Amino acid sequence: MVFVLVVFVLKNKDSLGLAGKENGTEEMGLIYGNEILENLITRDTDLDGVLDWEEGLWGTDPTKKDTNDDGVFDGVEIAKLKTAQEDYIFDGELGGDTSETGELTETDKFSREFFSTVTTLNQSGVIDQATMDKLGESLAEKIKNSAPRKIFLLSDLKIIEDGSLQAIKNYNNALDNIRKKYPVETNAMDILQKFIVDENTVDVAVLSELDPIIEQTEKIVNELAKMSIPESIAPLHLDFLNGIERLVENLNDIQLYEVDVILALSAISQYEENITTLESANNELVKILQQKLSN
Repeated sequence: MVFVLVVFVLKNKDSLGLAGKENGTEEMGLIYGNEILENLITRDTDLDGVLDWEEGLWGTDPTKKDTNDDGVFDGVEIAKLKTAQEDYIFDGELGGDTSETGELTETDKFSREFFSTVTTLNQSGVIDQATMDKLGESLAEKIKNSAPRKIFLLSDLKIIEDGSLQAIKNYNNALDNIRKKYPVETNAMDILQKFIVDENTVDVAVLSELDPIIEQTEKIVNELAKMSIPESIAPLHLDFLNGIERLVENLNDIQLYEVDVILALSAISQYEENITTLESANNELVKILQQKLSN
């Protein structure tokens, strides 16, 4: 998790407002606790030939040379698993997860894909800094481009053929009532800024403050999905609804930081862009409503 977070921050620190510190003209090494990042990634605590972060992927103990006490060092067992390349599923005897792929978190899936790639490249003798940079870029892209889980379609909406002025007024009044009924008084971006303390530190406890925002916004989504919508403004309503749904997904995913860091960081990286998309959809809807109500 530390490795994934560090790569994410390094690739996105400018957009997150986490500019690196400088000492004279030389940039300082990234620090995690009292450790330089390079030392953290290359550490082998138990000297079994398997890096600590790699042991986490295999489910072995980075402080024990022989995790399962069977007389064979972890490095030897892991080397055999690499050679076998059994779809890179972690061996249960080493304490790993034997869940089916469909039950894995996004972080589990990426870890296995990442590890299989590194293993293959290492066996081919082509692991170098340029390759590691490409892997880091691949991680950053995966984080930024996770697909939405729920997308509303026009067929999901209660569309009415009535395009009269009264129907438009009824729709506009319904929107106003939803806003009044489910006010969202806290800015989620302020909470996210408190969550990401700096490029090395996060405050997971802060994420509980997202609960009331998520609860109110989910209610708004439900109301928007059930209301009657004049056919002429249905596409704009759909864009507005999907924009809010995407933000709810983002907030829910961010709260999974401790169990699925890839999914959470993806949501964080997408959140600001999704806010902009929602604002655009809202402005278009308001513009059309004003035009129709003024006629």
